[in-house]
Amino acid sequence: MPHVLLVDDDVELTEMLSLYLRREGFDVHAVHDGESGAAEATRGVYAIVVLDIMMPRMSGIEALRRIRAASQVPVLMLTARGENVDRIVGLDMGADDYVPKPCTPGELAARIRAILRRTEGREPASALASPRVLQAGELALWPGSRRALWRGEPLDLTGTEFSLLDVLVRHAGQLVSKDTISQQAFGQPLARFDRRIDVHISSIRQKLGTRPDGQSWIQSVRGRGYQLLED
Repeated sequence: MPHVLLVDDDVELTEMLSLYLRREGFDVHAVHDGESGAAEATRGVYAIVVLDIMMPRMSGIEALRRIRAASQVPVLMLTARGENVDRIVGLDMGADDYVPKPCTPGELAARIRAILRRTEGREPASALASPRVLQAGELALWPGSRRALWRGEPLDLTGTEFSLLDVLVRHAGQLVSKDTISQQAFGQPLARFDRRIDVHISSIRQKLGTRPDGQSWIQSVRGRGYQLLED
């Protein structure tokens, strides 16, 4: 039973979401301010954290900053519609996804399951068996354990970053469209104006560093997609 932490100052909403998630098979614990949420999230007992942006005592952005300083637990942000800046900042800081409020309990449960599938490395039953290790130049990924090595050293990735890099490595040397990346990494079509892929790719680029010629290991073609270079 996956253990979910809900962090939201809306007590009535939290109670409603908790009730629904428990019926869907999740174990749920809720707190109602950012400071308590950050402390609770880093205890190492949760499979995922659902974190609201606007809260008293400490904002969701600051809570996320504290969580990421100590833990790679998956984080799903709840954002008010139109808070595009906060969404981009949150994704850039390592959040795995976001859901605009108001959202239905069913949508939230589906997003949680999708993130858990990615971070736990489980493939859909209809998918072909994943290879034990994926290799592209000096980059190696183990999809089953969600482990990555870059030039022989561990590469620290969030769950979403691993999923995106997994897609690029499987198509190393080829241009991959954003819609294909979204379908294979997130299991859903690319939404209009959705910048999640761009923000996470930017973070991955920083972690990989630059090539000897000063260029990025992940090349972009405006309006088309991304390509991972092997050498």
